[in-house]
Amino acid sequence: MKTLLIRLFVENWQRKLISLILAMIIWMVVQHSMTSTKQVHNVPVKVTNLPPKKTIEGMQINGILNKRLTLNVTGNKAAIDDLTGRDLEVNIDATDKPDHWLATITKKNLVSLNPELDISKMINRVTPVEMLIKQSKLVTERIPVTVTAPIGEPPKGYQYLDVWPDQLYVTVTGPEESVKVLKSRGGQKLIFNLNDVSRAELDALQSSKKNQVSDEVSFFVPNAWKKINLPLLSETPVEIDDPQAKSLRLDFSREELLPIESVLPVTIFFPPKYTSTLNPETYTLSTNDFIVKKNGIKVIATPLYAQGVTRQFLEIVKDMIQVVIIASPRTEREKLLWSAQFMYPRELEDRYVAKVISDSSDEVNDVQPHLREDYLRNRFRSYMSRFRLYTPDHKKLNLKIELKANTISVAPQNL
Repeated sequence: MKTLLIRLFVENWQRKLISLILAMIIWMVVQHSMTSTKQVHNVPVKVTNLPPKKTIEGMQINGILNKRLTLNVTGNKAAIDDLTGRDLEVNIDATDKPDHWLATITKKNLVSLNPELDISKMINRVTPVEMLIKQSKLVTERIPVTVTAPIGEPPKGYQYLDVWPDQLYVTVTGPEESVKVLKSRGGQKLIFNLNDVSRAELDALQSSKKNQVSDEVSFFVPNAWKKINLPLLSETPVEIDDPQAKSLRLDFSREELLPIESVLPVTIFFPPKYTSTLNPETYTLSTNDFIVKKNGIKVIATPLYAQGVTRQFLEIVKDMIQVVIIASPRTEREKLLWSAQFMYPRELEDRYVAKVISDSSDEVNDVQPHLREDYLRNRFRSYMSRFRLYTPDHKKLNLKIELKANTISVAPQNL
């Protein structure tokens, strides 16, 4: 065995080494001389030297078209076998071309995106492909962006109030046809996810000096969120350039019960269609432990709480809230309906706006003056719609209201 190995590797080793080297050289020459044809997909197309104020529908800011080509490429087998659309780019020169022309794509249009790919040496031929190029007018327009109600859930301990401003604009530049399509859609929508806002962030804002006297927290939207997708014009999200975007915020308030430091009057509304049998002369509101008579006015004796609003709002409206019972026959409704109502809400709204503006912080001042009042009035109306009454044990107030002989009785079901 030892003799066999010696004869195989030692005897005439010089000749055997030369033979091995020659074999490798021949293999490399043959390998590099072999040609192959491959179909390369998703090759990007870039158009250069367009006339001023001209563009092409579907062309991005960098000149790349959203249309990709499939090319049949013939060349060195070693290079062609690993070739992909990421290695190549088709470059079309628009110099002195008419608005419409048929471009023929050949090897001369190829540009290498791979530093290891030498097109002149490794690619022999590209099967010609024709591509219709249509130039369009380059236009610039302002497209409306509507900031819709966010998705997701607010952090624990907070409730979402609203977003401001809810209307922005983005300046876009592109082919006239594409811009017209965007405008015909009525603009774009921007939607945030409340799950992206952490409780720690809101707690930090709440404890900051600006917010020490307010239950409201304004979370200013990061710049990274102020972008919209416009696939007709850009492969990447487009930043909203509206100056008002710097004020874009999501507003929250603490989700806590607030004591109503005022008594709530209780009145009865008699619908006109029932007044022949139901009217103030036939039915009165009875008193009990829950409803008492104070200075000639029947009020709720039990302390109540509010949720869905702030202390500032409650301080302004607390003396202008009443509970209204809607009278109806037993044949129509066994238990009567009721609601908490604000008296002269327009006056309360004016007071709220005036109070907030007088105590305004930087968070309110950074909104343009002509938008500030709308912002605050919208906030007040939001509070009115969210207002709910709660009992001392933190349960939503639920009343059992019934018609008796000649009275209407009111009793809480959860006290």
